Amino acid sequence: MPLALFDLDNTLLAGDSDQLWGAYLAEVGAVDGAWYRQENARYYAAYEAGTLDIEEFLAFALRPLAEHPPARLAAWRAAFIERDIRPLILPAARALIERHRTQGDHPVIVTATNRFVTEPIAAALEVIDLIATEPEQRDGRYTGRVAGVPSFQHGKITRLRQWLGEDDAALAQASFYSDSANDLPLLRAVGRPVAVDPDPRLRAAAEAAGWPVISLRDGSTGR
Repeated sequence: MPLALFDLDNTLLAGDSDQLWGAYLAEVGAVDGAWYRQENARYYAAYEAGTLDIEEFLAFALRPLAEHPPARLAAWRAAFIERDIRPLILPAARALIERHRTQGDHPVIVTATNRFVTEPIAAALEVIDLIATEPEQRDGRYTGRVAGVPSFQHGKITRLRQWLGEDDAALAQASFYSDSANDLPLLRAVGRPVAVDPDPRLRAAAEAAGWPVISLRDGSTGR
């Protein structure tokens, strides 16, 4: 069964769940608000520029998971998903996922954002298989560290191959949809790369390579 791979933030969502979760934590007082907002913006700018130090960012982003009990985290997350994320799920994204299912493809979300944030978003999109950065857990609590390879840049290929069992043929037959130049390694590894509402660096790369460029925000599905 061919794979239909999807980035999440700014691809299937009209926004970035990782950045928005940080803003939400600042709003509810889970973190030092002013400092956290400033650092959150700084890391997001580095992500957009392609200069993000993923290990440094994850030390920042996962620390709040270790600082609060699971029940409180779960309550915050439920409120965050309902208020801040559900309105950002693009109807055209749902339709695209369903179109691939109808064609006999298997949808998988492949995201750098951590599983704690993204698991309920994947469920809302009715996508069962999620490859995300994994926060480490020990004795029922998060440690603030990463388990395994972060699903970021070349790490997306590593994690996908682990999930596939080194089946490179599946990659050659797969589609992958993304908005970000950070995903160029995986876009170049699949048989059908598609740029979705791309950032300027990805748009330039897609146009140079002759890849399809689509929008899930304005309904356009052509070049």
